[in-house]
Amino acid sequence: MKFAILLILAYILGSFPSGVVIGRLFYHRDIRQYGSGNIGTTNTFRVLGKPAGVVVLLLDILKGALAAALPIWGQLTPPHYLVLVFGLAAILGHSFSIFIKFKGGKAVATSAGILLTYNPGFFVIAVAIFLAILYISSMVSVASMLGLVLITISSLYYQDIFLTCVAFGLTLFIFYRHRENIKRIRNHNENLVPFGWYYHHKK
Repeated sequence: MKFAILLILAYILGSFPSGVVIGRLFYHRDIRQYGSGNIGTTNTFRVLGKPAGVVVLLLDILKGALAAALPIWGQLTPPHYLVLVFGLAAILGHSFSIFIKFKGGKAVATSAGILLTYNPGFFVIAVAIFLAILYISSMVSVASMLGLVLITISSLYYQDIFLTCVAFGLTLFIFYRHRENIKRIRNHNENLVPFGWYYHHKK
């Protein structure tokens, strides 16, 4: 019973639509009606600006980290691999939020929060990989997809088969969630962040 209650709570935590809430409370705008229509960090930066984008990024990371920590706080046994199980529930919540008719974001920041709880050292490595690719490509979508591929490969170093399997599954899921971005990348009209090597090369 405790397991089921905490798992549902993890899903609800993940379902919290940070971008929608911040937009409505402080900017009186629904970011789903602007830009890409996505509720995540990238569209928040684009539509509402840097302060809102930073807040949404931190909230999405936080909810992933908190959801992943529930089996530890709930003293479920064994808690180590359950951190990832509960994290996956949060990812489902973020991507198919009960609060916004089972729609949601692409779960990149929420996934990072789960990794922060599961393996803080690997979280730092993953962030470094993401930022390096983002700087080179100037595209969040490329950094998210290619970053997860490299993160999955890097996870082999820890000889944690469950971590690698979850990372591989997340990579497939993130690619699926970015299918429209992939089309834009192929057509050379994907949105660029205003910095990085490719952005300056295009300019």
